[in-house]
Amino acid sequence: MKIRLMKIKDYSAVYRLWMSCAGMGLNTIDDTKEGINRFLERNPDTCFVAENEDSIIGAILVGNDGRRGYIYHTAVLPVYRHQGIATQLVDTAMEALRKIGIIKAALVVFDRNETGNAFWESIGFTERNDLVYRNKAFSEIERIDT
Repeated sequence: MKIRLMKIKDYSAVYRLWMSCAGMGLNTIDDTKEGINRFLERNPDTCFVAENEDSIIGAILVGNDGRRGYIYHTAVLPVYRHQGIATQLVDTAMEALRKIGIIKAALVVFDRNETGNAFWESIGFTERNDLVYRNKAFSEIERIDT
């Protein structure tokens, strides 16, 4: 297994990976090929895929605002879980953030995503109960349930 930077040519395989993972929060704007291309152009050094031979088995999207890193869509194919792949992806992305001067990262996980929440807790990401998460869509966004 190797970890490398994600490229837009990986989109189809990464999207299939996301669809295989229950609890992913995908939508029809941000998670299209065009949306992911915008994200990769803005964050060329912090998004990674894990490959086994020539197949993508894991992925992580990480961006930053110059102050804090943000983790999105971390996933490993179910058959490859519990082998340390997600942890390696996170460690690789955190090191990439450190290299560009970012010292803290945050993420959002659906409360119903027990697998995801257990993973993030196991690698030291703590739950914040002192915040209220808010967002506002500028246009109609359709969720894709996995």
